[in-house]
Amino acid sequence: MTTQTMDPSHTQIDWKRILFLLTGIILFAIVNFSPAWPDAIDPTGKHFILSQQAKGALAVFLLAGTWWIFEVIPIGITSLTIGVLQVLFMIRPASKAFTDFMTPSVLFIFASLVIGMVFTKTGLTNRLAYKMLAIVGEKTSNIYLGCFVVTAALTHIMAHTAVAATMFPLLMTIYSMYSEDDKPTKFGKGLFMGMAFVAGAGSIVTLLGAARGAVALGFYADIVGRNISFFELTYYMFPIGWAMTFILWGFFMVFFKPEKKTIPGLREKAKKLSKAMGKFTRNEILSATIIFSCIFIMSVKQFVPALNVLDKNAIILVSTILFFVFRILDIKDLETVPWNIMLLFGGAMSIGFCLWETGAAEWLAINWLAIFKDSHWFVFVMSIAFFILIMTNFIMNVAAIAISLPVALVVAPYLNVAPEVILFAALVTAGMPFLLLVGAAPNAIAYNSKQFTTGEFFLYGIPASIILMILVGVAVAFIWPLMGMPILLK
Repeated sequence: MTTQTMDPSHTQIDWKRILFLLTGIILFAIVNFSPAWPDAIDPTGKHFILSQQAKGALAVFLLAGTWWIFEVIPIGITSLTIGVLQVLFMIRPASKAFTDFMTPSVLFIFASLVIGMVFTKTGLTNRLAYKMLAIVGEKTSNIYLGCFVVTAALTHIMAHTAVAATMFPLLMTIYSMYSEDDKPTKFGKGLFMGMAFVAGAGSIVTLLGAARGAVALGFYADIVGRNISFFELTYYMFPIGWAMTFILWGFFMVFFKPEKKTIPGLREKAKKLSKAMGKFTRNEILSATIIFSCIFIMSVKQFVPALNVLDKNAIILVSTILFFVFRILDIKDLETVPWNIMLLFGGAMSIGFCLWETGAAEWLAINWLAIFKDSHWFVFVMSIAFFILIMTNFIMNVAAIAISLPVALVVAPYLNVAPEVILFAALVTAGMPFLLLVGAAPNAIAYNSKQFTTGEFFLYGIPASIILMILVGVAVAFIWPLMGMPILLK
């Protein structure tokens, strides 16, 4: 019997891929080469011109969004395309377009991923996973809930990127006890997508979960002239963050109900495996000390003036250096870094800065908010929350806040809207980008599980985002007023 090799020329053509590949290119061409667009005009009458470079930024934005959603090429390569198009079409010089691929924020993600690698290599992940399973038991619904609650709680004291990198290997261990092969399952999709979504929900509760909170409070203080304290933010955000966490648990139980209700014998198996690991090793103790020391310093630095000058990116990168100094990791480990994810965030930073520096993002924000400047106050507040929700899926949530919040706070007094409700509604949606992987690092880290596609993430992110907007509406209309937040100016 002879074996035949398949002729590459006879392989099936992927017409769907070609369609969306061309769709991105056509959108880019239409926007980039179209005639000049009208100016945006803010409430004070100031004009904002959309330059050719800004129009080019919007064109790149549309192409990247299309290619990311439908994954026509690897997501990291789409990111490289973002930088290349900026340079070839003279939107921004190469010194800016490509430098953004290694910003401090991207290095923070790199260091977070390395922490996840250390948890896995040293065995700390297995210890944590076995302990958690021994507590939550054999019901898959309880495993969902336990993982989500731990993820949300950790984001109160550390950056959600670091939390996702820490939880990822733990979830991989838990999943390996559910399924023995790499084939995606409903439980796998729900477990990893849920971790990403819940990391966002938990991160809004304190200023330690992400940088967006501190940036927003800074703008608020400059424009309104009042400081929002750490505990005031937590007071208003706690019920919303935790309500969304439990809602998401129900969401994933509906859309990704596990194939198995229970994993028989899981609790006993977890206890035996935990016992078999024995005492903590030297590398486990050393790794835990390095990791939690860095997390502790990052968490308390804003309360200690002497430490406040230290940059969080440098602090977390110290952990990476020490892992190699103490030979916990070696060069082979460095070669396993998921560069597809690193490039993804490099591209996200590049398009974010491109939209910001060319003025395209500001033009979008002013045009959007101008539509609602004469609307009911509730519609105006929700329009701001929705705009930031969309923008934060494509660009850094810090940038989305920086673009939208100042304009919204200027418009708000004309509609008799108190600035506090604008600030908190914006922060809620900025923290939960459920549509695209580039919206937040936990999304991309979860994608590394290979349990879901970018299209699936986008598809299920739509109902999740609708639920989020409903919760924001309930908070604005009922929850926050009952808690004492001023909604309208007296």
